[in-house]
Amino acid sequence: MWSSFRRGKRHGMRDPEPIEPDAPALADSTSTQHRCVSGQYFFEYLVVVSLKKTKDGSSYEPQITYQFPKRDQMHRSQKEDEEKTLKAITLFCFPEGINWAPLTEYHSETFSFVLTEIDGSRRNGYCRRLLPGGKGARPPEAYCIISSVACFGLFSKIFDEVEKRRQISMAMIYPFMQKLREAPFPAPGNTVEIKSFIPESGTEIISLTRPLDSWLEHVNFAMLFGCLTDEEVLLVFAAAVLERRIIFIADELGTLSQVIHAVAALLYPFTWQHTFISIVPEILIDVVMAPTPYLLGVQRHLLDQVNDQTDLLLVDLSEDKKNTFIVSDDEKDILPPKLQTEILEALSHRQKTSTTEELNRVVSEAFLLFFVKTVGHYMSHVKYNRSGEPGEFDKRGFYKAIESKTTRHFVKKFIQTQMFDLFIQDVEQQQPGPQQGIFYKKVLEYQEKKKREKKNKH
Repeated sequence: MWSSFRRGKRHGMRDPEPIEPDAPALADSTSTQHRCVSGQYFFEYLVVVSLKKTKDGSSYEPQITYQFPKRDQMHRSQKEDEEKTLKAITLFCFPEGINWAPLTEYHSETFSFVLTEIDGSRRNGYCRRLLPGGKGARPPEAYCIISSVACFGLFSKIFDEVEKRRQISMAMIYPFMQKLREAPFPAPGNTVEIKSFIPESGTEIISLTRPLDSWLEHVNFAMLFGCLTDEEVLLVFAAAVLERRIIFIADELGTLSQVIHAVAALLYPFTWQHTFISIVPEILIDVVMAPTPYLLGVQRHLLDQVNDQTDLLLVDLSEDKKNTFIVSDDEKDILPPKLQTEILEALSHRQKTSTTEELNRVVSEAFLLFFVKTVGHYMSHVKYNRSGEPGEFDKRGFYKAIESKTTRHFVKKFIQTQMFDLFIQDVEQQQPGPQQGIFYKKVLEYQEKKKREKKNKH
C-alpha cells in the first residue's frame, strides 16, 4: 500500500497508483523558454506533519496538520490514492516507531525518500524535521515537500527559507510556497528568482540554481566518502552493480538518505530497478527478509532485526563502528582488479577542499569510465535489420569482443542484471545513429583515445 520501492518493468508488481498533479499554468514566453523546463514545476504539495497525542494520551502519533495546496475536487479513486500517499508521508517523516516525548532542544535535520508509482515513475519526498516555535517542551514537527524533481540541494535551500519563516510565523511560509509553486522550473545551469516579503527585513530575492550536470543534482558524494573509505565504497559499488541485497545502518536519517542516493548514482548510466527505501520505517522492517535485490537504509536501533540475515551486504555508517561490514560476501572478487586500481587512482585526484560540484565530477567520472571500459562497445553489437524496426542485441558477440579475461568474466555476470537488460531494451527501441547523453559522449571520447594510441604504436 505504501511504498518507496523501485521495481523493474518486468516484475509485474504493483506500487501505489499515481496521483494526478494539480498543475498551475506556467509562464512560457520566448525569453524564458530556453532557461526553464516547460510544463514542470517545483513541487506538487507541501504538508506539515505534527506529532499529536493518541486518544488515550499515552504517546504521540504523526498526523498531517496542513496541506498546501488543498485539492478538493477529486474523483473517489484519486481521493483514495491521495489518502494512501499522505499516510505513507507520515510514516517516512517519522519512521522511527518510537515513543516521542516533548523536547526543549532538537537539531533540525533534512532527509529524503522516494515514492514509486505503478508505471515505475518516481516522486521524491523532501523532509525537514525541526522544533516548532513556542515555549517549554514540545514534540518536533516535519515539513515535507512532494515533487517529481530530484534535486536534494535545491530543496535543502528551500527548507532553509521555510525554517526562517517558520520562526517568525506559520503564516509566513505559505506566501513563499505559493510564489515557488507559480515559478517556472529552471533548466540545468539556470537560476530562478523568487521575491518574498519578510516583516522587518522587507522584500528578499531568493535565487535557486540548478547544477549544470542535472543527472547529479540529487547527489552529494561527500557523505558517502565521509562514512566509508574509497576501498569500502568500491566494495559497495561491486555489490550494487550485480544487484545484491544491501542494507545501510546509521542513526541519522540524513546520513542514510544521502548515502543510499549516492550509491544509486554511482551506477549511472544504469538505474537501480529493485526495492529502494532510503529510510525503512519500523512498521515495514520485514522488507529486509525479501529474497529479491534491495537498497535499504535502516536506523541503528533496528539493527537486531536485520543482522541475523545472510546473503547480503550489511554496511555500518556510524562514526563509532567496530567493523564497516557487519555481514559481507565475495565483493572483493567481483570487479576486475586492474579496473579497481584505476577507479581508486581516479578518486585519489580529489581535493579535501573540493566543492560539492568538484567532488561530484571527480567521483562520477571515475565510475562512469569504469562502465565506458567494460560495456561502452554496446552499440557495435546492436543489429538493425529494417528501418523503423527495433534493433537486436548480440549478447554473446558483445562479451566475446572483450579481450581481458577478468573483464569478460565480470561483464558476463553484469549483462544478466535487470539494470543492463532495461538499458539495452531502451537502446534497441531507438533508431540507429548517434546516441544522446553524457555516457555516449564519454564512450566516443574513449574510443577516439584508443584509436590515437593504436595509431601512435604503429
